Amino acid sequence: MPEPAKPGIKKGVAKPAAKPAAKPKEAAKPSPEEEAKPETSEEGLPTDDTNPEERPPPELTGLFIEKPSNVTVETGKDIFLHVTVDASQLSVKPGVKWFKGKWLELGSKSGTRYQFKETFEKENKIYNFELKIIKSVLADAGGYRCEVISKEKCDSCTFTIDVEAARDEGNILQAFKRTGDGKKDDTAGELDFSALLKKRVEDKKKEEKKKDSDDPMDLIPPDVWEMLKTAKSSEYERIAFQYGVTDLRGMLKRLKKTKVEIKKSQAFAKKLEPCYSVDKGNKIKMQVELADPNVQVKWFKNGQEIRPSAKYVFENVGLRRILTINKCNLADDAAYECLIGDERSQTELFVKEPPVVIKKPLEDHQAFVGEKVELEVEVSEEGAQVMWMKDGVELTREETFKYRFKKDGKKHILIINEATKEDAGRYQVMTNGGKCEADLEVEEKQLEVLQGIADLTVKAAEQAVFKCEVSDDKVTGKWLKNGVEIKPSKRITMTHKGRIHKLVIDDVRPEDEADYTFVPDGYALTLSAKLNFLEIKIDYVPRQEPPKIHLDCTGKEHVNTIVVVAGNKLRFDVPITGEPAPTVAWFKGDTQFSDLEGRVRIELRTELSSFVIEGAERADEGQYTIVVTNPVGEDKATLVIKVVDVPDPPDNVRITSVGEDWADVVWDKPLYDGGEAITGYLIERKKKGSQRWMKMNFEVFTETAYQSTKMIEGIMYEIRVFAVNAIGISQQANTSKPFMPIAPTSEPLHLTVEDVTDTTCTLKWRPPDRIGAGGIDGYLIEYCREGSDEWVEANKELVERCGYTVKGLPTGEKISFRVRSVNIAGKSESAILAQPVTIREIVQQPKIRLPRQLRQTYIKKVGEQVNLLIPFQGKPRPIVTWTKEGQPLDPKQVSIRVSECDTILFIRSAERSHSGKYELSVKIENMEDCATINIRVVDKPGPPVAVIVKEVWGFNALVEWVPPRDNGNTEITGYTIEKADKKTMEWFNVYEHNRQPRCTVSDLIMGNEYYFRVYSENICGLSENPSVSKNTAVIQKTGLVYKPQDYRERDVNMAPKFLTPLVDRTVVAGYSTALNCAVRGFPKPKVIWMKNKMEIRDDPKFLMKHNQGVLTLNIRKPSPFDGGTYTCKAINELGEAEVVCKLEVRVPQ
Repeated sequence: MPEPAKPGIKKGVAKPAAKPAAKPKEAAKPSPEEEAKPETSEEGLPTDDTNPEERPPPELTGLFIEKPSNVTVETGKDIFLHVTVDASQLSVKPGVKWFKGKWLELGSKSGTRYQFKETFEKENKIYNFELKIIKSVLADAGGYRCEVISKEKCDSCTFTIDVEAARDEGNILQAFKRTGDGKKDDTAGELDFSALLKKRVEDKKKEEKKKDSDDPMDLIPPDVWEMLKTAKSSEYERIAFQYGVTDLRGMLKRLKKTKVEIKKSQAFAKKLEPCYSVDKGNKIKMQVELADPNVQVKWFKNGQEIRPSAKYVFENVGLRRILTINKCNLADDAAYECLIGDERSQTELFVKEPPVVIKKPLEDHQAFVGEKVELEVEVSEEGAQVMWMKDGVELTREETFKYRFKKDGKKHILIINEATKEDAGRYQVMTNGGKCEADLEVEEKQLEVLQGIADLTVKAAEQAVFKCEVSDDKVTGKWLKNGVEIKPSKRITMTHKGRIHKLVIDDVRPEDEADYTFVPDGYALTLSAKLNFLEIKIDYVPRQEPPKIHLDCTGKEHVNTIVVVAGNKLRFDVPITGEPAPTVAWFKGDTQFSDLEGRVRIELRTELSSFVIEGAERADEGQYTIVVTNPVGEDKATLVIKVVDVPDPPDNVRITSVGEDWADVVWDKPLYDGGEAITGYLIERKKKGSQRWMKMNFEVFTETAYQSTKMIEGIMYEIRVFAVNAIGISQQANTSKPFMPIAPTSEPLHLTVEDVTDTTCTLKWRPPDRIGAGGIDGYLIEYCREGSDEWVEANKELVERCGYTVKGLPTGEKISFRVRSVNIAGKSESAILAQPVTIREIVQQPKIRLPRQLRQTYIKKVGEQVNLLIPFQGKPRPIVTWTKEGQPLDPKQVSIRVSECDTILFIRSAERSHSGKYELSVKIENMEDCATINIRVVDKPGPPVAVIVKEVWGFNALVEWVPPRDNGNTEITGYTIEKADKKTMEWFNVYEHNRQPRCTVSDLIMGNEYYFRVYSENICGLSENPSVSKNTAVIQKTGLVYKPQDYRERDVNMAPKFLTPLVDRTVVAGYSTALNCAVRGFPKPKVIWMKNKMEIRDDPKFLMKHNQGVLTLNIRKPSPFDGGTYTCKAINELGEAEVVCKLEVRVPQ
């Protein structure tokens, strides 16, 4: 690839393409495979983000005055993009976002290579937005989008950037470089002609080398051959494909000639594992085992040395070296290395995300056909992946377009726009940390008539009102007159408020007499009534006429029964005649009504008396009497008013029994049926804590007992019941107490007999195989004598552990035992012993089970506790005896405790006098077992005796001493020797852990006089006081002669020179690779790695190594955008050198 413009040359500005209408280059059009994989920028960031489903669709308007054009630019040059936005249409300042690809916003990378600028022209109300891309690279090529958003208005435009390789023909000066620091002034440095000539010579050598090389195997790097030597034969094909080796047969032939020599590691006894895995937030330990414990160990992360801290903890345990990483996060996912001298052990750490837990589960849902259904669940992490399932089958967008999945932060919503009966079932949501489920029931819509239309008889010029009430307040409808739709007018009005539909006809006329019908939209249902027009005929009436009430009558008295729904208005008009005009009185029993205003009132008109009750109540029910009188006579009529209402709710709703997924609920009939017979009941249930009730039946249920099914075991539920009559549904429902569908457990497992005595039997068992959501409250143990069918409970209270001793059994009897588990759902099936047990003591020979650590001398330090637990066995209970060297123990110094199966010897603070042999005896009748425990209590030793300086010669001194008189009751493990100058008397260590009672002290300073002191040491530590030498060691001064060197040192300084160049490579995406070369130079040159002439700095993807002149660049899991030109440059005081190679990353097909 040609070199980009050097820093000394003036930077070029990208210009728009000359022909915008021309086709873009093929490089700017990614193939379908390239569109499918995520793009990455130069920094390795993905350029295609997830399309957020929550983004609302804004209103598209034309806001751009000037849009960016397609741009073609050479690598290394800057790109300038400019847009102009019209702000006269906007009320607030617009926001501009630049995107690469579909959803990668460039604003997140502001300040690195992307710079943004905006200006505002106040007079013209125009906003100018600019984007500058510094030093373009080939990865910048592709499609871009600019988006302007302001409240509900937005506009967007797209454009393409093509990046081409820089051409050298434009300016010959670009081929030269200055030796200065690259500033723009003329004194930046001289042009380096020798570097240009050297480069041409190197290029010619490379071309000649390629022509002369006949063996393609020479192009394979040495590190690949080393990898093939130690790899298994089954991995040859994978390695060849990873490193681009096409001649597999030739590679195998050459590999066969090479001897495989597996070198055993000199530093590591056990290396790191190939990889480690840990959950986010947890800690991980990596450990190696050394061959030499005195070597220095270093730990590296991605090539950077790790220092001890609270996060990284280093431990030394014997030959093991442990690295502990606390509270791992995603940044700890990297390559780690342990270095000992020149040997390395490498591994890789993978940090896993924590499991996604369901915070708010799904709730049962009930809907009608055609309605929109939303099932919602809340998880613990934002952006988590969840799987929706229906009846065990996964739901996907590809299967059908009826399901829509929505994410809102931690909430995930499944939307069914128009539900059908096929959508009913059990829906599940699964994450990697849990699952939940809920039921969806879909039913056909059913419209119930809560109040029908009543026939009306209306006089002329009065008002006629038809009213009906249905169960759905969203239902609309139309009114018909003799089958013809009624149009609203000044006299005729139609209203719809909630569930009530009204037709009002003012100023009734004779032509209004007809059949009126209300037809709900979408339902095969009609409600009809008739309007009767009452004509008033005026006949000649004599002056004297007795009063008369004009009502229908049967028999001698006027008796009429009127039925009114509670809450409705009752108006009863009674026609009256008589001359002179009669007086009217209304009575209920003996109580007379005289109010002309209020809820219950009387309205008087000519030849008419009206009795009005506003909002009828249950107390208004009864017999009402109207009495009319005048001087000629009297007349009266009796009216019976019956108030009907919705019934009271059922009483005493209770759960009688539950199962694994069902429950039986019963209730009592309501005390008041509302004046109409109870037609049935409606049952609903919900999960405890939820606000959504789900109907169990859509048609009324006539019985007072119901079984609710399809429930989830272990979930708390509540059930409520409504009563229904001809008027409607009861206003409120009584709710049952919360209950849980559970089932008894299975029977306990592996019931066995553990021990038997003359009156007791000890049983043990294992928990049931199936426990369920109800858990286990405890176990019930029962026994039965042989020949009897009566089972007797052995325990009054439930036993929680899986073992029990049945006491008070008759000796010699054969008894059967059984065990049952009990929980809130009841008792389980019984676990019964296969054979009866005979109640009789079994004699067992005594035996002491001495622990392994007590079979040898038991050592304790002075002041420590001695606590020995020694188990034994034997039946009946044996007699335990402790002695020390044949004498009984002093209870003031030694405490002894004895149980049925073990004994404890306890000394609170050990002393030297407690040392000795302790005998333990376990005896049953004439059978006995004994054991001896040897206890030694040790202390620090005394100081050595008679420390003297035995001999002095040159700069050395021989020191000798006698072992201490008191060795602390244990052997002396060594001595510590210190020295001090007589002038300062500051003591310094000379030897530690010296085994012999003598030592030679070397490297003493001439002219000084020394004292020596010695500490003795055993397993308890150093002696409290040292012994100081009685005499001193005097180092005499002697003459010194300097001999100058008789030779001249060789000058090894040299400029950097590459011995092995970089080789062009072709690798497979996703497989780690390495670039290798070798350099020589002194002083040690500084090494710089560059990609496309840009220096590679602290990037975790690249790991740079320098070992004895061999340079390696490891690239972890390269992607196609990691391909390009790589340069390795070595610099020291005497000069510099560089090598270049090309890396191509292929995607496997």
